[in-house]
Amino acid sequence: MKTYALVGTGGRAGLYLEAIARDYKETARFVAFCDNNETRMAYANKIVTGLGHAPVSTWRAENYEQMIRECKPDVVIVTTVDRTHHDYIIRALELGCDAITEKPMTIDAEKCQEILDAVERTGRNLRVTFNYRYAPHHSKLRELVMSGAIGDVFSVHFEWLLNTQHGADYFRRWHRDKRNSGGLLVHKSTHHFDLVNFWLGTQPESVYAQGGLRFYGKENAERRGVTKFYSRAHGQENAKDDPFALHMEESESLKALYLDAEHEDGYYRDQSVFGDGINIEDTLGLVVRYRSKAILTYSLNAYLPWEGLNVVMNGSKGRIEMKIVEKSYVNAGGEKAKEGAMESCELRVFPMFDAPYEVPVVFGEGGHGGGDKVMLEDLFGNPPADPLQRAADHRAGAMSILTGIAGNRSLQNGLPVRIDELPVKI
Repeated sequence: MKTYALVGTGGRAGLYLEAIARDYKETARFVAFCDNNETRMAYANKIVTGLGHAPVSTWRAENYEQMIRECKPDVVIVTTVDRTHHDYIIRALELGCDAITEKPMTIDAEKCQEILDAVERTGRNLRVTFNYRYAPHHSKLRELVMSGAIGDVFSVHFEWLLNTQHGADYFRRWHRDKRNSGGLLVHKSTHHFDLVNFWLGTQPESVYAQGGLRFYGKENAERRGVTKFYSRAHGQENAKDDPFALHMEESESLKALYLDAEHEDGYYRDQSVFGDGINIEDTLGLVVRYRSKAILTYSLNAYLPWEGLNVVMNGSKGRIEMKIVEKSYVNAGGEKAKEGAMESCELRVFPMFDAPYEVPVVFGEGGHGGGDKVMLEDLFGNPPADPLQRAADHRAGAMSILTGIAGNRSLQNGLPVRIDELPVKI
C-alpha cells in the first residue's frame, strides 16, 4: 500500500481526498495533511473520517519537511496556490518522495527550471494531473490524429469559452493576481496547450499573444455604467442581487473551506469581480508555431453565455471539427461531478474526397468530461497499458506552461517569443 501526504487542503484537494479515502482505500492511504489553515485541514479530516478512516495527522506549512521526515509518505500530492508548487515539489523530491501536482506545474520559467533540475538531480518521479487528456472526446481526437484520419495536421483553431459563473470565479479568488497564478494563460490555458501538444505529439516553438482585461475589474464596470460596488459578497447589500456575487453561506463546502476559515489567514474567496486589484487578462488570443510546423490560433474569453470549446484541425487529408458544451460550476461548490461534466459533444471528420461522418463519443461519468475518474485510476489504481500515453510527466508539464509563459512575455513586449529564448532547458 502506498502512502500519501497532501499539501494544500483547499478546493482542488477534494478530488484526491475522496478518491484515496473511498475508491482506493485498499491500495492507498493518507498519512498527513499540510496547510497554513487549521480549519481547512479539519474539514479534510471530516471528509476522510466520514468515509470510515481514522483522522490523519495535520501539519502547518512551516513544518512541511518535518512532516515528510516523520510520516515518510511515498508520494506528496501538491494542491497549493500555483506560485508555491515548485517549493513543495522540489522539497518532496529531495527528501525521497515522488510527487503529484495539480496543473499548472508552476507559473514561470525560473521555477520550471528548478523543478526540472530537481527531477534530474534526485531521480524521483513527478506527475502532472492533466485530467482533460483522459476525457473520452479528447482521447478520441488523439486516436483520430494518430490513425491518420486527416493526414498531417497543418493548423489548429482552439476556442475556449468560460462563462459568467465559472469564468468569473477566476476573478473572485487568488487567481486574479498574476503573481499567484501566472494569469489564465498559465493557470487555465495550460490544459489547452497540453491538449494540443498531446493531440499532435509535438512541442511549441514560438508564441505571439494579444489580450487584456476587458470585462472584469472596476474600470470596465464603471465604463458600462455600474455604480454600486462592494469589495466582497458576504454581508454586503450591493451583492445581494448581483449575478456575479458568490454567496458562500449557501454552499456547505464553500462555507467550511473558506468562510469559516478566513479568520485564520484573511483570505476572502468571494471578492467582487468588479473590484480593484485584478491584474490578469480576461480576453486572450495567441498564434503558436510548433516543431511539426503546425500552427495554432487560440482564443480564451472568460465572460461568455456558455461554457465549452470549439476545436478545428486541418490536415493533408481533411478536417476535424469538435464542439463541446460543458456544465457550469464553481470550484469547491459541492458538485464535483459537475466540474467540467459534459452537456453535449459533436465530433465530425471531413475527409478531403469523401463524405463527412460523425464520430461517436461515449460520455464519461463525472467531472471534466469523464476524465477525472480515468485519471484517478491511472494514478492510484491498476490501469491497463495505454497506447495513447496520457500520463503526463514533468516534461509534459513544462511544455504546457511554456506556451503560456511565452505568451505572457509576448503580451508585455508586443513581439513573438521563441520557446528556446526562455531560461529553460528540457
